[in-house]
Amino acid sequence: MSTAQKEVDNRRRQLRKWINDHFPNTAAFVARYQLNQGEISGLLKTKSFGSRKARNLEEAVGMPFRYLENVDEDSPLGPGITGDNIGEAPEIRGLVPVISWVQAGAWAEICDNFQPAEAEEWLPCPRPHGPNTFALKVQGASMEPKFQDGDIIFVDPSREADHGKHVVVRLDDEKRATFKQLIIEGGESFLRPLNPDWPDKVIRVNGTATICGVVIGKFVPV
Repeated sequence: MSTAQKEVDNRRRQLRKWINDHFPNTAAFVARYQLNQGEISGLLKTKSFGSRKARNLEEAVGMPFRYLENVDEDSPLGPGITGDNIGEAPEIRGLVPVISWVQAGAWAEICDNFQPAEAEEWLPCPRPHGPNTFALKVQGASMEPKFQDGDIIFVDPSREADHGKHVVVRLDDEKRATFKQLIIEGGESFLRPLNPDWPDKVIRVNGTATICGVVIGKFVPV
């Protein structure tokens, strides 16, 4: 097989991976971005799929630049490699944008028109997640010891914000979002820091806050 054909086949795999990671089926992907169903079906099967077409598609649907050129085998460990001190790597389920806390506070309003270049960076998320999932860099010590300053948290707006969940919330009089544990007791909602030494122990938020998403995991940079 020629190098050019291998590149085309890889783009098809990456497109299929993106759809599977972010949507229940191809029809939902097409509908979300008002794409041509026949065109996308063709790209997934036998239609010409050159680099220019790949860049145009990436831009149209908000993929990271050159996402369709990614080759899974280039992972430092490769699929399924294990060793005495190396466990099975988690399945990567799509890239999500690392955004600011101000962007997080308005995410419901801006996510549909969010451009790839507006993210601080894009990171792979190893957990199943909705299409509008984003990531944030933890700031401060209010959620220590479980979450340290500089940790990356993955936040899914489609998850149910149940009692005890860690949530990203925007208070009505603030532009920036905040990160706390959600407590629901007796029909009332509160935000609580995990740090026992934090001065503001509990914030009552009944009708005065918007939940931007539920934390589904974290990444610790080294």
